[in-house]
Amino acid sequence: MKDNFSKQADGYATFRPSYPREAFDFILSFVPNKNTAWDCGTGNGQLAVQLAEHFDKVYATDISEKQISKAAKKDNIVYEVSSAEENAFTVSQFDLITVAQAIHWFDFDRFYAKVNVTLKNGGIIAAIGYNLPESDEAINLVIRHLYADILDDYWDPERKYIDNEYKNIPFPFKEIPVSEKFAQRAMWTIEDLKGYLNTWSAVQHYLKTNTENPVDAVLDDFKKAWGDGEKKEFRFPTLLRIGRVIK
Repeated sequence: MKDNFSKQADGYATFRPSYPREAFDFILSFVPNKNTAWDCGTGNGQLAVQLAEHFDKVYATDISEKQISKAAKKDNIVYEVSSAEENAFTVSQFDLITVAQAIHWFDFDRFYAKVNVTLKNGGIIAAIGYNLPESDEAINLVIRHLYADILDDYWDPERKYIDNEYKNIPFPFKEIPVSEKFAQRAMWTIEDLKGYLNTWSAVQHYLKTNTENPVDAVLDDFKKAWGDGEKKEFRFPTLLRIGRVIK
């Protein structure tokens, strides 16, 4: 798994959107026993904190020690710095395994082997994520210009899984259909939007080889597109794959 987010851990904790309660409740509806969960690639622990409201114990792992250090602490969350593919979890330990905006970075074969071992019979794996933020069309055009034109050569190859809405990730489980459409929502100032865009891995790759921040380069375009009002609503279409392990 690549560590593309340690450098911007502060911004990630501040500006990354939380996951919609409706999607979270949908996942939980397939998990009858809520003893132990594993949030893999937890980042700053956004989803782990939600899981902790429902499970006796939550294990939350990430390869980034800096991200873990920013995570919200709860008595029933155990944070560990470890990879998705290599850790000390045991046979049939978990009722639920979640991966939030991270599964596209994993070695699928090795991670899924770990999932099949550590999930209980009938246990659930849920991969959740989100696509580009959407707002007024004028703002959307600037976002897409930054994403697809300016940063096109700076995205990691794994980003294609997000672009394809997780539809083409390998998912060798008994899949549960997801017909409902979910979305994260946020009310942001233009500075909030700037903070979020600076957490993009492609922005960090761009900064390594260029002197100008690409987000700053389009800031005037965002200001022109913003129109009236200090804050705008942004909508992040939720990506969701859910499967059950049958042993």
